[in-house]
Amino acid sequence: MALSELNDRLRFVLVRTSHSGNIGSAARAMRTMGFDQLTLVAPHRFPDPEATALAAGADDVLGKASIQDDLVAGLTGTTFALGLSARRRGVNIPELDPREGVAQALAAARRGEQVALVFGNERTGLENDELSRCHAMIRIPSVDDFSSLNLSQAVQVVAYELRSALLADEAKDVARVPEAVLDPDEVPADAEQLERFFTHLGQTLDDIEFHKGRSPVTIMLKLRKLFLRARPELRELRILHGILADAQRMAEIAHKKD
Repeated sequence: MALSELNDRLRFVLVRTSHSGNIGSAARAMRTMGFDQLTLVAPHRFPDPEATALAAGADDVLGKASIQDDLVAGLTGTTFALGLSARRRGVNIPELDPREGVAQALAAARRGEQVALVFGNERTGLENDELSRCHAMIRIPSVDDFSSLNLSQAVQVVAYELRSALLADEAKDVARVPEAVLDPDEVPADAEQLERFFTHLGQTLDDIEFHKGRSPVTIMLKLRKLFLRARPELRELRILHGILADAQRMAEIAHKKD
């Protein structure tokens, strides 16, 4: 598969970026490694002259950047998301080093999936609710007493690992197995489709009075982790929606009898 085709399947997502200069520096870091798919989620200020200046000529990356209000919208169309974090958080998802994360990202892209690499705010990083929307976390192994990289530096590390892996694969003189064409229903559900399912699931748990004093937040985080790990296909999501709808219907009948 051509590098340009894989590039189209790899999206760098910057969430709540405070300093517009970091957006420009991140665009430059991406462009030097051959990537140009940039999504900005709720940036503090963009467009901005400082972003253009620090992009140092990567104007094409900034020019085509997608700007979204929230992370769910920023992940629309993606089926595999990796969140970058310097610290272990309260969200229990798989933790990978950059090389492992890149290997999984490229494997998904080669299957035809859209992949997101998600970077948080400069000061706070990714919040727990943002990280919980990712399938795994990439942690750059920096020293414990000074672990926070500049945003654009983190982007550069990941972009470099991606390019190195792509060039290594391109250099291998081996016969490639033709890629299978997936049935659209067999592609894993994307972030927006999963979010609709999680909303439906939460509503159903309320309708059947499942929680009974237990924390709905804790339960939903565990269920979110379960379904992100399972990576359900669209056909499977439709079945699950049907089960939830029937459960809601039965709960409504029971409530009317009461």
